[in-house]
Amino acid sequence: MRILTNELKNYLGQTVTVSGWVNSRRDHGGLIFIDLRDHEGIIQLVVTPENTAAFNLAETVRDEYVLTATGTMRERDPELKNPNIATGDIELVVSELTLLNKCEPLPVNTHDDGEKSGEEMRLKYRYLDLRRPSMQKILSERSRFYAFLRSFMYKNDFIEVTTPILANSSPEGARDFLIPSRLHPGKFYALPQAPQQFKQLLMVGGVPRYFQIAPCFRDEDPRADRLYGDFYQLDLEMAFVDDGETIRTTMEPLIKSLATDFAGKKLLSEEVPRIPYKESMEKYGVDKPDLRYGMEMIELTDIFANTDFKVFKAPCVKALCVKGGASLTRSQIDDFTEQAKKLGAGGLAYILYSDGEAKSPILKFMTEQEIAAVKERTGAKDGDAVFFGADERDLVNKVLGQLRIAFADFFKLKDPNVVALCWIVDFPFYEWDDKRNKLDFGHNPFSMPKGGIKALEGAETNEEKLAIVADQFDMVMNGNEICSGAVRNYNPEIMYKVFNILGYSNEYVEARFSGMLNAFKFGAPPHAGCAFGLERIFMVLENAENIRDIVAFPKNGNGVDLMMDSPSVVDQSQLEESHIAIIPEED
Repeated sequence: MRILTNELKNYLGQTVTVSGWVNSRRDHGGLIFIDLRDHEGIIQLVVTPENTAAFNLAETVRDEYVLTATGTMRERDPELKNPNIATGDIELVVSELTLLNKCEPLPVNTHDDGEKSGEEMRLKYRYLDLRRPSMQKILSERSRFYAFLRSFMYKNDFIEVTTPILANSSPEGARDFLIPSRLHPGKFYALPQAPQQFKQLLMVGGVPRYFQIAPCFRDEDPRADRLYGDFYQLDLEMAFVDDGETIRTTMEPLIKSLATDFAGKKLLSEEVPRIPYKESMEKYGVDKPDLRYGMEMIELTDIFANTDFKVFKAPCVKALCVKGGASLTRSQIDDFTEQAKKLGAGGLAYILYSDGEAKSPILKFMTEQEIAAVKERTGAKDGDAVFFGADERDLVNKVLGQLRIAFADFFKLKDPNVVALCWIVDFPFYEWDDKRNKLDFGHNPFSMPKGGIKALEGAETNEEKLAIVADQFDMVMNGNEICSGAVRNYNPEIMYKVFNILGYSNEYVEARFSGMLNAFKFGAPPHAGCAFGLERIFMVLENAENIRDIVAFPKNGNGVDLMMDSPSVVDQSQLEESHIAIIPEED
């Protein structure tokens, strides 16, 4: 019988067998001590010279050798107890020691103490990196995380249904991974960016409440908070729902409970605010605001409507009041100014409030009334700083929105033990694509515009089209978008119209979405749903800085699996069988 380390205290005086990896070995001449590690912890083995075979073997073992040890469990002498580990009061006196496998010199550190190996090496030898106790804890916590999710969904009468991995290509906003069909030359499957169409078809099929922990595939660039290639989401849909608030009130308790009951964190507020998209952009400059700190953008355009200060003669003037900002040095302010310039600003004007007076190079260009109005509007106190943005409104919001985040990082305003949630609602249905110089879908083309067909028919100009609001919503956790959802478009007439506005014909819609359109003609109920990004939620709850640290086998920042050497070249015969020819890149 092999006993897990956390159970060993129950076996004092008994003969037990344990297995694991050598965490460390210490030779004290007459005694050899081996710390044996499994996924739950460490137990100290004591090997004496009287046991010749075990002692001789113990002299040869090295870190990460795999051993099985049988012996008698005893309590350590009081002066030898180790309070730093759970099994520090006990040890196993070995009677039999078996070598299961040796270990070559290690290319990466398998301990959490000492110097941490570089990420590229950790990913190449991920199976060794996973031996670290912190990684074992992450894997165990993630399993518990999934169980927590499933328990909630089952209690709320959701039915778990898996949907196809080989699907059709769809415009979800990112590139598809295409799979060539061997049986149908010239045709391709696509790995689903999300189970969007299938879950809506389940609603048509009479499923009242669907969910799955769904794998999703997107060929988009990796970031610190986004994996490359594949990720998982809690995907769900509810039939006979025609408003987003029903979805929000149904799922909100899950996320709040994950924060408090699962992760042991505090909620900033029991009430989760609903913030319209436009309001979020005006106050925070982003559509995923971190509410753990205030520092909202303050409108000053009216104050400088008739100013003689050339810099502030702009369509929009706003400011951030940074508490404690007067302590910033000139070089630190210069660093923030460079950040502003990289975002498109011409510079970064500021006022420091210190020792009862305002200090700034720009004060000589402002009237006394303007100086007083800025202080009153921003609520600046002694020790604070006010930073300005003056330009086109979108640019001001963008620059100050990113500076708000940068100031919060600098002044350490993001409490890791607090979870701040909000819903962003009323997203624009369409948005302007600068790269292609045309209108495109803002979020999801399968969403319902608020006002239905009437809202679409009344929109003639681009301005009117951009004013259409979708019944779409996101949930934000500590400045991270963790959920996107919407009321779905289940009406074929409206489906045609939302694509027609972008110049797509009915034939195009039928060719791309015939499955859904045909289904909607047979009594489709109103329905709505959303999807939660599980890696991103887990990353926030675990206070991880990099999303690759909470995944068993992630790809690196370039989308390469260093461990399995993928993507890789395939045999010519495989290409021919799939009717694929490689086009060489031009020099």
